[in-house]
Amino acid sequence: MSSVRRALNLLRVLGDGPRGGMRLKDLAERANCGQSTAHRALQDLVAEGFVERVDDTSRYGLALDVFILAANAGRAAGLRDLARPCLLRLSSTLSDTIFLLVRHGYDAVCLDRVEGPFPIRTFTGEIGGKVPLGIGQGSLAILAHLGEAEREAVIAFNMPRLLDRGFVDEAALRVALDATVKRGRADLNMGLIPGMAGVAVPVFDAGGRVVAALSVGTLRERLGDERLPIVVDMLKAEAKALSGRINPFDDTLNQPSRSLSNAAAR
Repeated sequence: MSSVRRALNLLRVLGDGPRGGMRLKDLAERANCGQSTAHRALQDLVAEGFVERVDDTSRYGLALDVFILAANAGRAAGLRDLARPCLLRLSSTLSDTIFLLVRHGYDAVCLDRVEGPFPIRTFTGEIGGKVPLGIGQGSLAILAHLGEAEREAVIAFNMPRLLDRGFVDEAALRVALDATVKRGRADLNMGLIPGMAGVAVPVFDAGGRVVAALSVGTLRERLGDERLPIVVDMLKAEAKALSGRINPFDDTLNQPSRSLSNAAAR
């Protein structure tokens, strides 16, 4: 893990930790790194004003500069606005419908979509539609790249919901998740929507955390063996470019409904 990703991970752990701060030992354990490694990263963060000692104790907490940065970031473009050009480029080039999905709890929400010329049916439907994580290529791409503990919690909660939607079984889901991680894409087709096919890739933030998915929905015959690799390469290129521009304080990443309501008001 790079020093930047390690520092961001420590900031995220501190942000999720108790208000009274965290000890080095607990921080390192939660961040899955050694204490000496965590200590070096923390000293850099302290020097830059993002972390501080809490009341002269051995605990560390977030410092003022983090909250100043978060306040300034509120004026930055949200994920939906950033991704819109990506969706337009992909739809225009591929002549297919393109989706942007984000996680919301145990569900995946369609944050945006650009229509292609071919009539299709989808799991999420219109913008704002949602499905349980694990249904459809976009949500599968997100679920597959969650941390192990998060992924297991989602599977345990969602499996009855997936079975109600016609999914085969938990073994099939786990096979699909493993294949998605291995190939870097989700193109599972369980025949839940006859004649339809799709492929999706994950979108990561600067810390390597999966925050969204770019997905193509189209007719099955348009994702054959020859065309599929080209479509995947285009999706991955746009996802990589988008990842470098994502605002880590974007409310969309935790509250997609806020971004949707803002878009409706414009």
